[in-house]
Amino acid sequence: MGNRRGVWRVHAILLTGALLMFAPFVWQVVVSLQTLTESLRTPPTFTPSWQWSNYADAFRTVPLGRQFLNTVLVTVAVTAGQLLFCSLAAFAFARLRFPGRDALFMVFLAVLMVPSELFLLPRYEIMQGLGWLDSLQALIAPGVFGAFGVFLLRQFFLTLPGELDEAARLDGANPFQIFWHVMLPLIRPGLLALGLLTVLWSWSSLLWPLVVNTDPEMMTLSAGLASLRGQFQTDFPVLFAGSAVASLPIIVLFVVMQRQLIAGIAFTGSKG
Repeated sequence: MGNRRGVWRVHAILLTGALLMFAPFVWQVVVSLQTLTESLRTPPTFTPSWQWSNYADAFRTVPLGRQFLNTVLVTVAVTAGQLLFCSLAAFAFARLRFPGRDALFMVFLAVLMVPSELFLLPRYEIMQGLGWLDSLQALIAPGVFGAFGVFLLRQFFLTLPGELDEAARLDGANPFQIFWHVMLPLIRPGLLALGLLTVLWSWSSLLWPLVVNTDPEMMTLSAGLASLRGQFQTDFPVLFAGSAVASLPIIVLFVVMQRQLIAGIAFTGSKG
């Protein structure tokens, strides 16, 4: 009986936390269906007046369709780059032997302790020198490689037995063939976890897109929605409508793939 009460208590706590986490998304949808007057009312009203025109206004105020396409293209390109380059580097750090490998990896991980804001100016100057300002290349290039992705996938490569490398070498495989045909298929949970995390990060990235692109046609959804916020007044229903449109795909993706994401991240700690 005591164990059953303990289980119910844990579930009640988890349900309360889930409701608290879900409440902002519900409020977002409610406000997106209100008039501007209703959204500014104090105390707030929690019933929508079903102003579906707010969604149409969001598309008319900013090129939301174009920005949605930009976000998809950037997210796909950044995710593909992360999976390719991070897996190659992780394979080298985990399975290849070369002088100073572990020391170099520690220095490499030190990048994770540097605030990303410190890279804004150097990255901007590089993009300016390449003539990539107001382009999708400027949004894609800095994100195709990351220290966290290397660390995550290295943990997966370390869990694989060394006999796999030896057997592949005896069959005449070179290091790249071992990586591509033997090792990579075995770390699919890690690739899936890194891919989902990269999608979540790239889709919601705001600061860098705001800095490097000023043309609304070249902005992503997060930057385009930020432009809806006025200096003196903000049409919150329209802003929330655009935010709901931007949030929906990533929420659906996370709900569908959350088990694989959690399993992949938890597996990284199985071997150091």
